[in-house]
Amino acid sequence: MEKSRRTVFAATIALVIGLGGGVASASAVAPTSEPAAAEQSTGPGTPFKRTELYFGTEKPTGGEVTPEEFENFVDKEITPAFPDGLTQLSAKGQWKRGAEIVKEATYVVILFYPFANQDANREIEEIRADYKKFFDQDSVARVDTTQRVSF
Repeated sequence: MEKSRRTVFAATIALVIGLGGGVASASAVAPTSEPAAAEQSTGPGTPFKRTELYFGTEKPTGGEVTPEEFENFVDKEITPAFPDGLTQLSAKGQWKRGAEIVKEATYVVILFYPFANQDANREIEEIRADYKKFFDQDSVARVDTTQRVSF
Protein backbone atom coordinates (compact mmCIF):
# COMPACT_ATOMS: atom_id res chain seq x y z
CA MET A 1 0.00 0.00 0.00
CA GLU A 2 1.51 3.33 -0.94
CA LYS A 3 2.22 5.93 1.74
CA SER A 4 -0.71 8.26 0.95
CA ARG A 5 -3.19 5.36 0.96
CA ARG A 6 -1.80 4.20 4.35
CA THR A 7 -2.29 7.71 5.71
CA VAL A 8 -5.88 7.82 4.43
CA PHE A 9 -6.48 4.32 5.86
CA ALA A 10 -5.10 5.31 9.28
CA ALA A 11 -7.17 8.50 9.29
CA THR A 12 -10.27 6.53 8.29
CA ILE A 13 -9.76 4.05 11.13
CA ALA A 14 -9.33 6.92 13.60
CA LEU A 15 -12.50 8.55 12.29
CA VAL A 16 -14.45 5.28 12.43
CA ILE A 17 -13.45 4.72 16.04
CA GLY A 18 -14.11 8.32 17.00
CA LEU A 19 -17.52 8.54 15.33
CA GLY A 20 -18.78 5.04 16.03
CA GLY A 21 -19.08 4.00 12.38
CA GLY A 22 -17.63 0.82 10.97
CA VAL A 23 -16.28 -0.95 7.96
CA ALA A 24 -16.59 -4.72 7.69
CA SER A 25 -13.71 -6.87 6.58
CA ALA A 26 -13.37 -10.53 5.72
CA SER A 27 -9.70 -10.83 6.60
CA ALA A 28 -8.32 -12.00 9.90
CA VAL A 29 -4.87 -12.21 11.44
CA ALA A 30 -3.69 -14.84 13.90
CA PRO A 31 -3.45 -13.64 17.50
CA THR A 32 -0.02 -12.64 18.75
CA SER A 33 1.49 -13.29 22.15
CA GLU A 34 4.11 -10.52 22.29
CA PRO A 35 3.67 -6.73 22.60
CA ALA A 36 6.20 -6.27 19.74
CA ALA A 37 5.84 -2.91 17.97
CA ALA A 38 3.55 -1.33 20.57
CA GLU A 39 6.08 -2.03 23.31
CA GLN A 40 8.87 -0.47 21.25
CA SER A 41 6.83 2.68 20.69
CA THR A 42 7.76 5.69 22.79
CA GLY A 43 4.19 7.01 22.97
CA PRO A 44 2.02 7.05 26.09
CA GLY A 45 0.11 4.06 27.29
CA THR A 46 0.59 0.38 27.92
CA PRO A 47 0.81 -2.38 25.31
CA PHE A 48 -2.56 -4.08 24.90
CA LYS A 49 -4.01 -6.54 22.43
CA ARG A 50 -6.83 -5.24 20.26
CA THR A 51 -9.26 -7.68 18.72
CA GLU A 52 -11.98 -6.72 16.27
CA LEU A 53 -14.78 -9.20 15.65
CA TYR A 54 -17.04 -8.85 12.60
CA PHE A 55 -20.51 -10.39 13.01
CA GLY A 56 -22.58 -10.68 9.84
CA THR A 57 -26.34 -10.72 10.27
CA GLU A 58 -27.75 -12.51 7.21
CA LYS A 59 -29.25 -15.89 8.14
CA PRO A 60 -28.93 -18.62 5.49
CA THR A 61 -32.55 -19.63 6.05
CA GLY A 62 -33.71 -16.07 5.43
CA GLY A 63 -34.00 -12.98 7.55
CA GLU A 64 -31.34 -11.33 9.66
CA VAL A 65 -30.05 -11.32 13.21
CA THR A 66 -32.13 -8.51 14.72
CA PRO A 67 -30.63 -5.68 16.76
CA GLU A 68 -32.40 -7.13 19.81
CA GLU A 69 -30.91 -10.59 19.19
CA PHE A 70 -27.44 -9.11 18.81
CA GLU A 71 -27.78 -7.00 21.98
CA ASN A 72 -28.88 -10.12 23.86
CA PHE A 73 -25.81 -11.96 22.49
CA VAL A 74 -23.53 -9.12 23.61
CA ASP A 75 -25.11 -9.05 27.07
CA LYS A 76 -25.00 -12.82 27.63
CA GLU A 77 -21.88 -13.92 25.74
CA ILE A 78 -19.42 -11.05 25.26
CA THR A 79 -19.88 -8.83 28.33
CA PRO A 80 -19.34 -11.65 30.87
CA ALA A 81 -16.07 -12.57 29.10
CA PHE A 82 -14.88 -8.94 28.84
CA PRO A 83 -16.60 -7.05 31.67
CA ASP A 84 -14.08 -4.16 31.62
CA GLY A 85 -15.63 -2.83 28.43
CA LEU A 86 -15.96 -3.08 24.68
CA THR A 87 -16.93 -0.95 21.72
CA GLN A 88 -19.77 -1.96 19.42
CA LEU A 89 -20.18 -0.46 15.95
CA SER A 90 -22.88 -0.92 13.31
CA ALA A 91 -21.55 -1.37 9.81
CA LYS A 92 -22.39 -2.54 6.31
CA GLY A 93 -20.37 -5.47 5.05
CA GLN A 94 -20.09 -7.57 1.97
CA TRP A 95 -18.54 -10.86 0.98
CA LYS A 96 -18.48 -13.15 -2.02
CA ARG A 97 -20.54 -16.37 -2.09
CA GLY A 98 -19.71 -18.13 -5.34
CA ALA A 99 -20.28 -15.52 -8.05
CA GLU A 100 -22.69 -13.49 -5.89
CA ILE A 101 -21.73 -10.46 -3.80
CA VAL A 102 -23.67 -10.64 -0.54
CA LYS A 103 -24.25 -7.36 1.30
CA GLU A 104 -25.42 -7.41 4.87
CA ALA A 105 -25.66 -5.44 8.06
CA THR A 106 -22.65 -6.16 10.26
CA TYR A 107 -21.73 -5.56 13.88
CA VAL A 108 -18.12 -4.87 14.81
CA VAL A 109 -17.02 -5.42 18.39
CA ILE A 110 -13.65 -4.02 19.47
CA LEU A 111 -11.93 -5.42 22.54
CA PHE A 112 -8.78 -4.10 24.27
CA TYR A 113 -7.16 -6.36 26.84
CA PRO A 114 -3.74 -6.70 28.50
CA PHE A 115 -1.24 -9.26 27.27
CA ALA A 116 -1.39 -10.87 30.70
CA ASN A 117 -5.03 -11.90 30.11
CA GLN A 118 -4.39 -15.63 29.58
CA ASP A 119 -8.09 -16.40 29.03
CA ALA A 120 -8.78 -13.83 26.29
CA ASN A 121 -7.96 -15.99 23.26
CA ARG A 122 -10.10 -18.88 24.53
CA GLU A 123 -12.98 -16.52 25.38
CA ILE A 124 -12.84 -14.88 21.94
CA GLU A 125 -12.86 -18.23 20.17
CA GLU A 126 -15.85 -19.33 22.27
CA ILE A 127 -17.70 -16.11 21.36
CA ARG A 128 -17.03 -16.74 17.66
CA ALA A 129 -18.15 -20.39 17.91
CA ASP A 130 -21.30 -19.49 19.85
CA TYR A 131 -22.35 -16.79 17.35
CA LYS A 132 -21.86 -19.18 14.42
CA LYS A 133 -23.87 -21.87 16.22
CA PHE A 134 -26.68 -19.64 17.54
CA PHE A 135 -27.24 -17.77 14.26
CA ASP A 136 -26.17 -20.42 11.71
CA GLN A 137 -23.26 -18.33 10.42
CA ASP A 138 -20.30 -19.55 8.35
CA SER A 139 -17.78 -17.32 10.08
CA VAL A 140 -17.01 -14.44 12.39
CA ALA A 141 -13.97 -12.54 11.13
CA ARG A 142 -11.27 -11.78 13.71
CA VAL A 143 -8.53 -9.18 13.40
CA ASP A 144 -5.81 -8.91 16.08
CA THR A 145 -3.29 -6.10 16.49
CA THR A 146 -1.09 -4.67 19.21
CA GLN A 147 -1.75 -1.12 20.42
CA ARG A 148 -0.50 1.22 23.10
CA VAL A 149 -3.51 2.18 25.20
CA SER A 150 -3.93 4.93 27.76
CA PHE A 151 -7.14 5.26 29.80
